[in-house]
Amino acid sequence: VCTTVHNIIVGKLWVDQSGEIVVKEHTTGASARVKFHPYSYFSRETPRRVTGGVFSPDGSPKFELDGTWDNSMSCAEVLSSDGDDWKTAEQQTRWVKNAPLEDSEKIYHFTAMACTLNEPEEGVAPTDARNRPDQRLMEQQNYPEANSMKLRLEEAQRVRRRAREARVAAEGPAAKYEPKWFKKRECEITGEEIWRFTDEYWKCKETQSWDRCPVLYLEDEEDNDT
Repeated sequence: VCTTVHNIIVGKLWVDQSGEIVVKEHTTGASARVKFHPYSYFSRETPRRVTGGVFSPDGSPKFELDGTWDNSMSCAEVLSSDGDDWKTAEQQTRWVKNAPLEDSEKIYHFTAMACTLNEPEEGVAPTDARNRPDQRLMEQQNYPEANSMKLRLEEAQRVRRRAREARVAAEGPAAKYEPKWFKKRECEITGEEIWRFTDEYWKCKETQSWDRCPVLYLEDEEDNDT
């Protein structure tokens, strides 16, 4: 699916989606095919329209999908089909966009969920992005201190990177950084190389054992990224 941003230089910005996507359930072989219809000034078709279907492993249609990607989607069971000619039951709404928050234009049109993403939480890893001091200072509208803290954290990041590169040069590939919560594996289904979550994060959170976490947000602390 291609995202196109219109009127970047002149006029009111607006975004369009176009293309097709296939979602496959590898265990059963069922799939969904969804088409995002491109907008055209010369078409009477509903703008931002999305159509598609859900198919059984043998390719026969089971559900028809219809709606728009920015407002609502509905679904109808396919009762019978002859090629692309489907007879369906009554459409049932499956998703509707939440109404915007009051004065949403003053908060960058964030959704209620987006507004809570930076809420502090007790007991998370010290590397959790919600612990970034510059981000918190900016949220508190302390912009000069936020900018100063951001610069200090970025310089500390450069120092850690140079130290890691020096260790790799001296000790070889064994000194390279390894992710703390993911391991590289081959997908049993597709054969592709993927990063798989190890579930160790939740165990460390339960016991509050964060020894493996590097220091990211306190630039004057000793680097413990080993």
